[in-house]
Amino acid sequence: MNAPHVHSNLDIDWSTEAIVDRRNRFYSATQRKFVPYKDPLILKRGKGQYVWDEKDRKYIDLLGMNLCISVGHAHPQVVKAATEQLAELTHCTTMFYHPVPAQYAEELVATMPAGHDWVVHFTNSGAEAIDLALLMARSHTGNIDMLALASSYHGATFGAQSVTGIAGFRHPVPQLGGVTFVAEPNQYRGIHGEGLQPYLDEVERAIASSTSGGLAGMIIEPVQGYGGIVPMPPGYIAGAVERVRAAGGLCIIDEVQSGVARTGDAFWAFESHGIVPDIVVVAKGVGNGIPLGAVIAKRDVAESMADKFLFHTYGANPVACAAGRAVLKVIKEERLRENARDVGAVLKGRLNDMKERFPIIGDIRGRGLMLAIELVKDGATKEPAPEETLAIFEETRRNGLVASRSGPYRNVIRMCPPLCLAMSDVEDVVDRFEKSFAAFSGQ
Repeated sequence: MNAPHVHSNLDIDWSTEAIVDRRNRFYSATQRKFVPYKDPLILKRGKGQYVWDEKDRKYIDLLGMNLCISVGHAHPQVVKAATEQLAELTHCTTMFYHPVPAQYAEELVATMPAGHDWVVHFTNSGAEAIDLALLMARSHTGNIDMLALASSYHGATFGAQSVTGIAGFRHPVPQLGGVTFVAEPNQYRGIHGEGLQPYLDEVERAIASSTSGGLAGMIIEPVQGYGGIVPMPPGYIAGAVERVRAAGGLCIIDEVQSGVARTGDAFWAFESHGIVPDIVVVAKGVGNGIPLGAVIAKRDVAESMADKFLFHTYGANPVACAAGRAVLKVIKEERLRENARDVGAVLKGRLNDMKERFPIIGDIRGRGLMLAIELVKDGATKEPAPEETLAIFEETRRNGLVASRSGPYRNVIRMCPPLCLAMSDVEDVVDRFEKSFAAFSGQ
């Protein structure tokens, strides 16, 4: 049977019905699954912290397109850097040499703690980088066992989902072996309640009872992303790493969501925890929407893989790396880390004010421009309210906000906007949230 003739017309059909129909017809089930709203949101353009749909309706992007947009949609310096490189040389495989990726690697290394010898392996995505980090830790230590946190999210590839502690992201097939989960130190609804020691004790018990006693490492998000914006409490990462290293393991920090100045305290979120990781995984915001990820590791750890061939076809792509270099430059020049710290603090304060007026809000948490509203049926029992969250989430879209619904119970509204969200946007954001909550509660 002959294949149908495929037209080469490059014009884009922007009619709503055609866009939805084509996606439903030609996307695989796995690519159709991740849809947050009842009615599809079709985005046409973006600028800074704002996006517009196909009908030219404007929204405040509180999601940063899943934290990929760090310095703002269509930032002129990023666009210029990528466009110029695209016109000169679109791709250069790592078999050959090009200055842009190597200079970008040097600049990334400069963001890491001084006094250590860091190297970089570029990937196309965070999930690929997680897979490499796991392989690197096991190769270096000669051990298999890994610790990961419940409610963690590290990606959807076969390796990354194996260290992801949320059932909805784990497919019903045998997962990568040698992974033991320990309770996340969630200070709002953690199984051990508030405090630190019970969660560290669980790390010790897991090593003693669920592993061989020798670890490859432990992987930690300084702020859990899809897990519902759960910051690691002070002292937890340092305490866990001490126990892991005593068992021969490495410290792997996943900065895919929390890094690149997002928490406002420092460029990397781990810097606020008094530790130096062995491996750091980065992606999303480093490319401002251009596919780009990396594993940044201590040289002796990375060199453990020197005898085996491993590469990522588009890793170290010069266009992506040119965009990455521009992102670093913009964050520094526009003081976006400081902006995330200051705007995030004011926004969090205003959301806490809102919490007093709506009993369904159980918790407001996060750091910098990585914030969350957790909704509960009862403030005392903290019973999750996923149905109510969905209803209010739909209202936020009607009120011109783009956010996401996350957490193991899908009862958390997650806010991770571009780092350029302005102080002048705060009242507008809060007003739209208040209208959304009021519409649901009948106020």
